[in-house]
Amino acid sequence: MSTAPNGTAGSAPEPLWRPDPARAAATRLVDFQQWAATRYGAPAAPLAPVADDATAAARYAELHAWSTADPARFWQAVTEYFEVRFHTPPATVLADPAMPGARWFPGATVNYAEHALRFGEPGPDGERGAHADRPAIVHLDEATEQPTTLSWAELRRQVGSLAAALRARGIGPGDRIAAYLPNIPQAAVALLAAASLGAIWTSCAPDFGARSVLDRFRQLEPDVLIAVDGYHYGGKAHDRTAVVAELRRELPSVRAFVHVPLLGIPAPESALDWAELVAGDTDPVFAPLPFDHPLWVLYSSGTTGLPKAIVQSQGGILVEHLKQAALHLDLGPGDRFFWYTSTGWIMWNFLLAGLLVGATVVTYDGSPGHPGPGALWEVAARTRATVLGTSAAYVVACRKAGLHPGRDLDLSAVRCIGTTGSPLPPDGFRWIYDEVAPDVWLASVSGGTDVCSCFVGGVPTLPVHLGEIQARCLGAAVESWDVHGEPHTDQVGELVVTKPIPSMPIGFWNDPDGQRYHDSYFDTYPGTWRHGDWITLTARGTVVIHGRSDSTLNRQGVRMGSADIYEVVERLPEIRESLVIGLEEDGGGYWMPLFVVLAPGAELDDALRGRIRDQLREQLSPRHVPDEVIAVAGLPHTLTGKRIEVPVKRLLAGTPLAQAVNPGSIDNLDHLWFFEQLGRERRS
Repeated sequence: MSTAPNGTAGSAPEPLWRPDPARAAATRLVDFQQWAATRYGAPAAPLAPVADDATAAARYAELHAWSTADPARFWQAVTEYFEVRFHTPPATVLADPAMPGARWFPGATVNYAEHALRFGEPGPDGERGAHADRPAIVHLDEATEQPTTLSWAELRRQVGSLAAALRARGIGPGDRIAAYLPNIPQAAVALLAAASLGAIWTSCAPDFGARSVLDRFRQLEPDVLIAVDGYHYGGKAHDRTAVVAELRRELPSVRAFVHVPLLGIPAPESALDWAELVAGDTDPVFAPLPFDHPLWVLYSSGTTGLPKAIVQSQGGILVEHLKQAALHLDLGPGDRFFWYTSTGWIMWNFLLAGLLVGATVVTYDGSPGHPGPGALWEVAARTRATVLGTSAAYVVACRKAGLHPGRDLDLSAVRCIGTTGSPLPPDGFRWIYDEVAPDVWLASVSGGTDVCSCFVGGVPTLPVHLGEIQARCLGAAVESWDVHGEPHTDQVGELVVTKPIPSMPIGFWNDPDGQRYHDSYFDTYPGTWRHGDWITLTARGTVVIHGRSDSTLNRQGVRMGSADIYEVVERLPEIRESLVIGLEEDGGGYWMPLFVVLAPGAELDDALRGRIRDQLREQLSPRHVPDEVIAVAGLPHTLTGKRIEVPVKRLLAGTPLAQAVNPGSIDNLDHLWFFEQLGRERRS
């Protein structure tokens, strides 16, 4: 007898939620399946609503198997179903299925921004389109009472005007546009303008300190910098003019600087004014770009060196996000899509996928805890969001705070709640159904910056079980592998992807031979993507993510490199060496302690702890500040002198020392015994 991850033995447990059969039959997913069945041999979709959980699961499993058996066939179907506009048709769909190096739709030209603005385009005779006056973006922040709205026509006009102004200054395909902006409509306008030109977008949130931003932007040598004067968070205005001035000094490649006066601070010398740049009445021009032309660069920190600058393509992101938004979240015109995020997290990039399918995007710039811990629920209520996305950590915090958003607010418009960033624990599932709504669809998802999408996530035709993600996403050949590289079910293993998907990186920036890209995902299992998560695939097709299987820090979905923290901390004369660990805890918590070896004569008092936290907050970001700073006599290393993180993480999680590490590979076992004891104490 097997035991399901939610603790129910034997047969399938009763779900927390199941879709209304008629509503499930009317989803975009079922429509796509019916369409693909007649044209591409997909398994036949049900002609009548399905009320039986086992039947629904079996039919989705058949569809998923079809989607991964022949990736070229599936993605060709996606492009036709969503009427992707190829300026030049592709020579084939998948030129080389090997990973890394798979080439999608070679010869095709396309433009992401053209599709993101498709719902705002004029009618055939130049008259206003059917969606022109409908809201494309609804925005709220801490400083304003009423939401502001950008219509589809206005969004299109601003994008066209900004793109024309940048084009007049010589910006075109391949140039880099870097943004230091919060989650405001200007950020969406700027990204779409960059994409329309074929320029390459990259962004950081303004809570990042100058060093964190420079570690990222310097790699790209941007031609344009767009930055705010500051932002509102936690009831306070945060002036960032000094940071922006440092960015301008340290980025000599910048040819044009655009000032966005969010706080009303006057523009610095030689700055271009945002309002003037978007004041024109220009329809956007969409450059026809190769399918694999870079769209943006995202950053995912490893444990050593600079953050990985991940390059994703115009076409790859377009088709992946169309699939994910429409088929897995069932988004379309009439929806209001709100995911709490910053421009430094990939969920902001995915939030804009709502535009691809005609949904209204809700942007919010502010703290999720101001003026109280229920701020995001209030935003959802005020904007009438139909799909609300947040982090697992926020859900857990709301539960601990004793909130009752379903009782206290009008959340009747919310039909779906998405969570990501870290695994949502069973108590988080229960709280949503007890305190938000008993009939809401909980679409817990997991993927990564690396693909800017989900490997596993929501399926609108399937039930939701306690502590489990509904299924593997279409087109994602996800498996759980044991230590021998063999697939298995109902056991914890490594999350691997055995076939390519279009949004996998086209490479890393400044990695001409592809070695760093290869080593990041394909070094363990040649030809197979190893993601770095522990996963269980159940026999029922559901999924449980158990957290990171490597040493990468992952706080609320933002992956950070330990090397950044070491560099800042070890500049302090009192610190000889340091080690930071991120540990997923039962109940959805995340503990990030910093262990320090002190220089002779130094003392770890409150003053030094405060200096460590201040330096990390100022030079990196608030997310880099540890939960605890703990002095240790020494740190363990490999025999070649490299500090070890994964074995320490295992020890803190309760793994016995003999199972956590090979003793013969460590320079000083005495230092490991401390961590083994600490792990036992935390679990006693």
